[in-house]
Amino acid sequence: MRSIVYSRTGSPSVLSLEERELGDPGPGEVRVKVAVSGVNPTDWKARAGGGAKPAFDEVVPNQDGAGVVDAVGEGVSGLAVGDHVWLYLAQHQRPTGTAQEYTVVPAHRAVKLPDGVGFDVGASLGVPAMTAHRALTVHEFGPARLSPGSLDGRVVLVAGGAGAVGHAAIQLAVWAGATVIATISSDEKAALARSAGAHHIVNYRDDDAADQIAALAPGGVDHIVEVSIAQNAGLDGQVVANHGSIAYYADNGGEEATIPVRPTFAKNVRMQGLLLYTVGEAALSAAVEDITAALHDGALPVGEAAGLPLIWFPLDETANAHDAVEKGAVGKVLVDVSGESD
Repeated sequence: MRSIVYSRTGSPSVLSLEERELGDPGPGEVRVKVAVSGVNPTDWKARAGGGAKPAFDEVVPNQDGAGVVDAVGEGVSGLAVGDHVWLYLAQHQRPTGTAQEYTVVPAHRAVKLPDGVGFDVGASLGVPAMTAHRALTVHEFGPARLSPGSLDGRVVLVAGGAGAVGHAAIQLAVWAGATVIATISSDEKAALARSAGAHHIVNYRDDDAADQIAALAPGGVDHIVEVSIAQNAGLDGQVVANHGSIAYYADNGGEEATIPVRPTFAKNVRMQGLLLYTVGEAALSAAVEDITAALHDGALPVGEAAGLPLIWFPLDETANAHDAVEKGAVGKVLVDVSGESD
């Protein structure tokens, strides 16, 4: 089979297309014929390595993807050959991800796609949608799970509403009944956030951004989904509601944040960092179940009309796909592994 591999960390040039043996699933595993591989910032950052050596002698990158179950290992129930699935954390603590024609994963990392949901949607879930789910479920007064009506009466602020996580957060929050405010930096990104379903748009570069948000949410923002706590901590402290939550999942804009002390302690604010790789299986399982329910309701479409343009690369251009994500491509970068997507 064709596989993208790297044996040392570095620039996208360390990635090469090679022929590798087809692996068989062991107990509790499934083999998936990959149709589409999704690329996230975590994928290029792991490949870049920061000077560290890879954890394995050879690595196939990319955590997310979608495809068809091709073989089932001993003891697996609930999945069968021919099932369409989406994959998450496929490469976590394993050497092989989704940038290859077939991948073997623990069965619980392969989730059935509802009928009619495409592989492009499936490969766009994983890291973005599960991160968004977690960010929306850490409030002191819940909900711990998302469903239609679970966020009724709540105001959600999504920072970076045109990003992949921001896009999923908007969609999930709207599906759950929240009023959603998205912050963006351009008219182009405003259009995307609006297409995703955001009710209100604010340019965070405006001098009066906090006043605009306060006018839209006089009682304060209940849930903040934050991509750049280093840049936005001051704004968040101004607009967050009493007992509100600020969930941050990235270090965009800087590795250190200065927290406004009085506004946050006076309003009993909960500040929650989150990372899928260490969040625990209970949170991951809850996200899987709720995301699947949202898929059944048609709540997570992708594509420009849905606020998330798709940027495609063939498998042999996976290095270019990584480079596009690293350079901040607006939209979701996908690798067409099967050669049948567009």
